[in-house]
Amino acid sequence: MGSGGRERSRSPPPGIKLIRALRGRDATRRTYRYSVLFITFIAYASYHASRKPNSIVKSVLDPDSTSDNLPCGISDHSQSWLLNMIFVKHPTNSSREAYSSSEGWAPFNGKDGTALLGEIDVAFLSVYALGMYFAGHVGDRVDLRVFLTVGMVGSGSFVALFGMGYFWNIHNFYYYLFMQMVAGMFQATGWPSVVAVVGNWFGKRKRGLIMGIWNAHTSVGNICGSLIAVGVLQYGWGWSFILPGALIASVGIIVFLFLVVTPEDIGLLSTYDPRRKKKQVVTEDVEVGPTEKTANGIEADSQDGEGPKTEDQMNEADSTASDAVGFIEAWMIPGVAPFALCLFFAKLVAYTFLYWLPFYINNTAIGGEYLSVKSSGNLSTLFDLGGVVGGILAGHISDRLDARAITAASFMYCAIPALILYRVYGGISMFANIMLMMMAGLFVNGPYALITTAVSADLGTHSSLRGNSRALATVTAIIDEIVDKIAKGKERTAQQEIAGSIIQPLLSAD
Repeated sequence: MGSGGRERSRSPPPGIKLIRALRGRDATRRTYRYSVLFITFIAYASYHASRKPNSIVKSVLDPDSTSDNLPCGISDHSQSWLLNMIFVKHPTNSSREAYSSSEGWAPFNGKDGTALLGEIDVAFLSVYALGMYFAGHVGDRVDLRVFLTVGMVGSGSFVALFGMGYFWNIHNFYYYLFMQMVAGMFQATGWPSVVAVVGNWFGKRKRGLIMGIWNAHTSVGNICGSLIAVGVLQYGWGWSFILPGALIASVGIIVFLFLVVTPEDIGLLSTYDPRRKKKQVVTEDVEVGPTEKTANGIEADSQDGEGPKTEDQMNEADSTASDAVGFIEAWMIPGVAPFALCLFFAKLVAYTFLYWLPFYINNTAIGGEYLSVKSSGNLSTLFDLGGVVGGILAGHISDRLDARAITAASFMYCAIPALILYRVYGGISMFANIMLMMMAGLFVNGPYALITTAVSADLGTHSSLRGNSRALATVTAIIDEIVDKIAKGKERTAQQEIAGSIIQPLLSAD
């Protein structure tokens, strides 16, 4: 770090140094790009995997919260053998009642258990929103590789400590509240950082498609988190938190060893440096060692013929691209405010599904049958599977049309009937539930993925910033954090009273 907020190129990560020493040569710029996409993908997937256990264990911690309002009735409708293998149902109403009468876990098994679970979610999101604001500013000023590592190891530790409450037989509500709040603080380091790193390596061309595919990490993380949590639930709900916590901490070590934050860190020119437009003699796919020379005697870069940066060039680049922007300046970038508002609505729905979908499925008859907690968690992953398709589709369409706003708006308008159809017809049969859930996931997560990735990166490198590419983390944090700060008031009302004012009327409707 330089003085006055100016940052010079850092040395390569330890793992990259080791690979260079073993190979005796450097990799191409394209290889580094792929590695950045892969590492940031698994990094943020692990963030989401560590958030998912909350929704899986809700029905275990608070099994009786909606049992008095559940519709009864058994259908003779038979599912396919494949569905029966994956989604275990309770064939009789008596078995359903026996299942629901399990003791649960104090203090969440009382009459206000659902409200307490909602309070924990609200506390997590509130701290997450507040932390996002600071994370964006800090992320533009420190080494994002170290910043991400600290966030991931810290997050994993407190997620695991939440699960340790099971083994330590802790029944104090404030213990679980505190663990989730601290975990939320560390979780805030993730999103602004990974978007900023990817934005450092990829220009605007095909950004929507690339980031649409890359943003599948959110859904992949949710799916993996669900499968891990339900897979070990039979051994005690504490394991559903400990294993995802260990996962994110382990990936954090990989980030520290191998993530290259910017091209400058390994001696390449910035993606946004105008000198990259001047092609020299080295082609894109030629691998060049750190000291190999081109025909004209200039030390070559690994791609695009970029020569090594001299001290004067580094100072020049620093003077145009190293100053992190302030909150007001970032907020005044055209498009930040309307896209933040748009994301608010998409994220409110997405996070409601993230935290409550398995709980809803577990307490809803599908084809006249109820699913177990494990099967409800498995079924809920299909919402995220639809989200993967939606993120890629939205990114591709926005690239082809060069219209991010129109694409996002179109998906959100389509999400309205998709959600209504899922509510009305999702209980008819397993097939209908799966199809409608995936359709809802496609239209809800499509604009969510587009705005939080390609749009954020576009705005973070907006022409009004005059080449300052270090605004990426700040802009990303503003869009995401503003949404969370607005949403947390809504979440407080919706989640604390979710059984009484939202879920129970829906479940008890004929």
